Amino acid sequence: MEKIKLEILGLSSSQSQSGSFALVLGESSGNRRLPIIIGMFEAQAIAIEIEKIVPNRPMTHDLFKSFAYSLGFEINEIIISDLKEGVFFAKIVCNRDGDVFEIDSRPSDAIAIGLRFNVPIYTFESILTEAGIVLSDDTEEEMTKLQKTEEKAPAEVAKAPSLDQLDSLTSDKLQEMLNEALDKEDYERAAKIRDEMNKRN
Repeated sequence: MEKIKLEILGLSSSQSQSGSFALVLGESSGNRRLPIIIGMFEAQAIAIEIEKIVPNRPMTHDLFKSFAYSLGFEINEIIISDLKEGVFFAKIVCNRDGDVFEIDSRPSDAIAIGLRFNVPIYTFESILTEAGIVLSDDTEEEMTKLQKTEEKAPAEVAKAPSLDQLDSLTSDKLQEMLNEALDKEDYERAAKIRDEMNKRN
């Protein structure tokens, strides 16, 4: 079965499930989008890797990477392999000493791991046909909004400073807030603060 390459286009709060997030994957050579609802912790793991934020302690997917490297395993690719009764399934394709094998996984965990190994993500035509969204002029506008939406949980939105507030803070204060956010493992807040600091450099 021919594989179709996907790219990560964005993360946003799910409108249908509170506390969940929509991970939007896009067809590399087409206009179809594949939204997958994932949990908050998996969304955080994906977001901090995309944002290249280094946590103070290894997260679960970082531990997997260290474990795999220590035992001589390599990750070849991630495949969104199946869709049953509205639930997506994935496989992590690995190899060790030339032996290739697959590990079953939730798509969110597989993608979080795939990002850490910088490997491609694929799916099959049957899955895109069943669950993909074809962009029209209307849906393209909605998807653009979705891609620009920052990944935030409802409680974190309330406590996160607005950009206006960050603009008025000194660089020293921003650094202090960044360290505090990293200590608390609040990576979404850290990303916002880091972005403001980068704008000033």
